Amino acid sequence: MSGDAPHEGTDTLRAEALDLYARALAQGHLPASADEETPLLLRLGLLRPADDDSARLEPVAPHLALHRLLRASEDRVAEERRRQERLAETLAPLLRAPEPAERDCPCVVRHAGTEHIGRAISEAMDDATELLAVQPYRSYIRFDPAVHEPAIRRDQALLDRGGRIRALYQHTLRHAPTLAARYERLTGDVEARSLDEITDRLVIVDRTVAFIPAGPERSTALEVRHPAIVTFLGTTFDRLWRLATPMYPEADRQPTLNGITPRQHAIAALLVEGHTDAVIADRLGMNIRTAREHIARLAAVLGSSSRAQLGYLIARSGILDQEG
Repeated sequence: MSGDAPHEGTDTLRAEALDLYARALAQGHLPASADEETPLLLRLGLLRPADDDSARLEPVAPHLALHRLLRASEDRVAEERRRQERLAETLAPLLRAPEPAERDCPCVVRHAGTEHIGRAISEAMDDATELLAVQPYRSYIRFDPAVHEPAIRRDQALLDRGGRIRALYQHTLRHAPTLAARYERLTGDVEARSLDEITDRLVIVDRTVAFIPAGPERSTALEVRHPAIVTFLGTTFDRLWRLATPMYPEADRQPTLNGITPRQHAIAALLVEGHTDAVIADRLGMNIRTAREHIARLAAVLGSSSRAQLGYLIARSGILDQEG
């Protein structure tokens, strides 16, 4: 059986088909016209014609059949990613052109340069009383006084006016010393929470103006003042906030279920989606070495000896059906 397997998965196997396959494993063979479920088992590669008798079918070992089915699924995922990349490359020249809405609508302003963006945010916060922020970082934060000190001063000024600050981070930053030091310097109504995954960088001031990235780097940003868009972003933040785990001023301990930590639970979900180690590390805000260490621990807990078996054991264990 090659990687060009059909798209049927184990969810298409009815109880009758599984019973027939189990019978074939127990007996070592079946007649070719044994059952109406036989064609499905042949398509999935669970049965194959006997080499010495075309009227007899032999079962394929379960671990071989599973490996081939998973490999076929990975090939289809990879081909779909390649198709997406081709579409992105085709449209890239058009995406680089300035959008008419950005040129003509005063509700959207582009800012270029870290200092320019910082000044725009400071101006928006001059008389503000609420700041909502999503701050994605890697697990290591480099403290840059030129950037962080002005931000701390303007945040404290907002708190001194009786305002409030709510910030979301990734779980990988819950114990980052630089981040802890930042919040120890702020006094007032300020809270921070964390999630496995968060959106890209987002700053919302008084629910009237939002700042979002305008590119993959931090060098450009859009200042958005369209009421419908800002309301949508604020609602998105509120929903993420309710799902997040408190980390400041009082940190809740993240629960461990059946030996699986919350971080390993998040990694397991991305593994069964077919993501590479590099993508998993980027999504969860950690370096690739750390991601691989967590994957190794997860494999040890579940007793897996291979990547293909790990995905199968994750699905079979039911850990993704539990609240992480």
